[in-house]
Amino acid sequence: MTHDIAAAEFAPRRITVIGCGYLGAVHAAAMATLGHDVLGFDIDTDKIALLEKAETPFYEPGLESLLTEALATGRLRFTTSYAETAAFGDVHFLCVGTPQSAESNAADLSYVDGAIETLAPLLTRPCLVVGKSTVPVGTAERIRDTLAELSPVGAAVRLAWNPEFLREGFAVTDTLTPDRLVVGVDAQGDADELAALYQPVLIHGMPWVVTDLATAQLVKSAANAFLATKISFINAMAELCEATGADVVALADAIGHDVRIGRKFLQAGLGFGGGCLPKDLRGFMARAEELGVDQALHFLRDVDDINMRRRRRAVEVTTQLLGGSVTGAHIAVLGAAFKPDSDDIRDSPALDVATILHERGAKVRVHDPKALGNARRSRPALSFVDDPIDACRDSDVVLHLTEWKVYRELDPVDLGKIVAHKRILDARNALDSAAYVRAGWDVRALGRPNVNR
Repeated sequence: MTHDIAAAEFAPRRITVIGCGYLGAVHAAAMATLGHDVLGFDIDTDKIALLEKAETPFYEPGLESLLTEALATGRLRFTTSYAETAAFGDVHFLCVGTPQSAESNAADLSYVDGAIETLAPLLTRPCLVVGKSTVPVGTAERIRDTLAELSPVGAAVRLAWNPEFLREGFAVTDTLTPDRLVVGVDAQGDADELAALYQPVLIHGMPWVVTDLATAQLVKSAANAFLATKISFINAMAELCEATGADVVALADAIGHDVRIGRKFLQAGLGFGGGCLPKDLRGFMARAEELGVDQALHFLRDVDDINMRRRRRAVEVTTQLLGGSVTGAHIAVLGAAFKPDSDDIRDSPALDVATILHERGAKVRVHDPKALGNARRSRPALSFVDDPIDACRDSDVVLHLTEWKVYRELDPVDLGKIVAHKRILDARNALDSAAYVRAGWDVRALGRPNVNR
């Protein structure tokens, strides 16, 4: 339930953040900026060396500035020592990764288990461990028992769960001014301690939701499953629109005016990717199957299938634009990251489409403002260029696959002068299609078959 936290008073604490990847680096910098003494821990020495210089191994707008500010206060530092971490912290935030298992749809909890099993024997005084990693429901209860079993002070090491809701590209804002804070606890005293810790954030008036451990673990998975369902729903409508001549953008606008539905996440296109939605969706289904309630989430299989079909549909439309074959065609791919304002290429729809076209014999050139380094390492068979104009030069078709601002700002008249054929697929429904049509382009957009009329 949502609680009144007006009485909570700010209490600076000695905080550790275990795991300084995307989630942990942002959380550590934010907590230090808010006034806490923070020690960030990671076993990756190269990552720690970068963070100590206010540099990051990934792109996130505003994070390097936040790190610089936090380091300048003297309240943030980093370590690769578990012993130092255990001795320092009164509150330990667990922020390690939980990727999809290589063998199944289930979450790989080896990083979580490894961190807890190494840390627990070093916790020699009462403290609070706070999980932020996205885990299958039931994991927190198991971790609580492990902490009590392995720590010299037993049950005096308490556990709470505080799920994260960060959006890549907006992680700093989402940490400092979230739309809600959720904590799962066994005792109200632990909730009160966290309310005091988060007081500089909570004074802005966002909801403070206190639950049991099981509910707190379900919140992130349920939220991502709902968002994925909404995205796949509008993409299913896009398939119907293409079959009937309807316009999915106008459809989304119309139903989005219903306050029960809303317009957000009704942007039809190439579908979702990244390191969270796909693996969380599949992990949620896997956990439901383990619990014997897989029928309750069976519909999420269709959500996943619809999402993956959008990639195949983009390949089909590209093939149609090229007269039935992509072999030997010069194809410009604008976008490699799974979304703009990120260099994350995990489960990237754009890179999947580019790879399929390459494997079918096309000559593909890929551009992205931030993700080229990651993309080159992941897909070395593809050709990458550092300028979007170079990607498009002499191309037979242009594919707009990640909705970066720089692509929306391309002039269709100027672009038309350097391509071999003025054909474009807007797989994100984010370009000014009318401007491209006026400039003489053959324009296709997923779910909008009438763009050229």
